[in-house]
Amino acid sequence: MAILHTDIPTRSQVDALLTARDPHSASLYLPTDPASNGDAERVELKNLTSSALEQLREGGADKDEVGELADQLADLADDEMFFRYQARSLAVFATPTSITTFRLPNQLRAAAEVSDRFHLKPLLRSITFPHTALVLALAQNSVRLLEVLPELDPVAIEVSGMPTDIDSAVGRAFPADRSPIRRLQADEGKKVRIRQFARAVDRALRPVLRGDVPLILAATEPLQSIFRSVSGAPELAPVGLTGNPEESTDRELASAARSVLDDLHADRLRELHRLFDLRTGQGRTVTDVAGVAKYATMGAVDTVFVDIDSTTPGVIDEAGAIEFEPTGASSYGLQDEIARRVWLTGGHVLAVRRDDIPAGAETAAILRYAP
Repeated sequence: MAILHTDIPTRSQVDALLTARDPHSASLYLPTDPASNGDAERVELKNLTSSALEQLREGGADKDEVGELADQLADLADDEMFFRYQARSLAVFATPTSITTFRLPNQLRAAAEVSDRFHLKPLLRSITFPHTALVLALAQNSVRLLEVLPELDPVAIEVSGMPTDIDSAVGRAFPADRSPIRRLQADEGKKVRIRQFARAVDRALRPVLRGDVPLILAATEPLQSIFRSVSGAPELAPVGLTGNPEESTDRELASAARSVLDDLHADRLRELHRLFDLRTGQGRTVTDVAGVAKYATMGAVDTVFVDIDSTTPGVIDEAGAIEFEPTGASSYGLQDEIARRVWLTGGHVLAVRRDDIPAGAETAAILRYAP
């Protein structure tokens, strides 16, 4: 079974990449196959490296610096063990003195970009909509946590301190007396112990939850509702899987979870499109790249949609004015720089496909206030 080995960037890691500056910065993206031995991917990395180095040479880059950058990328390409453990895409950010990699779960196009800053728009796709999820299969007699990955078998996750069932968690079995006099007491006692069980599961889960990965609950009632009532985990998806998870295989749960994940993404996009339409009526949206660049520089953009497959070379000055330039090391992707400015001023960046951008634009923004 192929396992997806991913390194989803944290916000602090993205911040560091967005603020890094070096005149010899190379950003490489290449598709990878988790079932591959890595040979094809290493060849592709070498090809992308050649493209990046040629762009730098054509831009008049320092020969020694280019040589140092070439050595960084060559060392990575020679690392056979590294390429045996991959996801669906590899992002590489290199300078003459450093190299950073991320193995990503989403399929990205091969690309080689050079500038004085990194090209990060494709990387942001991996955190715009999570492609993985955790499934908590919760029943009175069993608990299991699964990591659901794109197009691969789910992976069972061992959680330290996780109860194995309600009896072991609470320390005593449910009362069996169902006589009319004792029934209310028994029902109430059962709910109390379910809450105790749910709290124990929630406590055990906290250290393994990640803010960028939704938690999808698979449980019957009343366990489904009771767990939601005691868990404060922000990762818990509002929609769960119904039915007894003990009657479903890991693969069946993963398949159902992927449908939930798709619905969550679609719901979020629909809500953002509704908000865009509402703000358009209030004069608080912009769809031309020059306007978006200006407001991004002012820190006035709440949410920006950017096309991950579109790169318009140019520069944006300190006032937010655009100057279009030919592709080369002296320029960068305008949409990428817009995303950087929005991100660093506390706005939301949605790196999406062109069809998901409102008004059919390459870039669209919802403003914090009317201009």
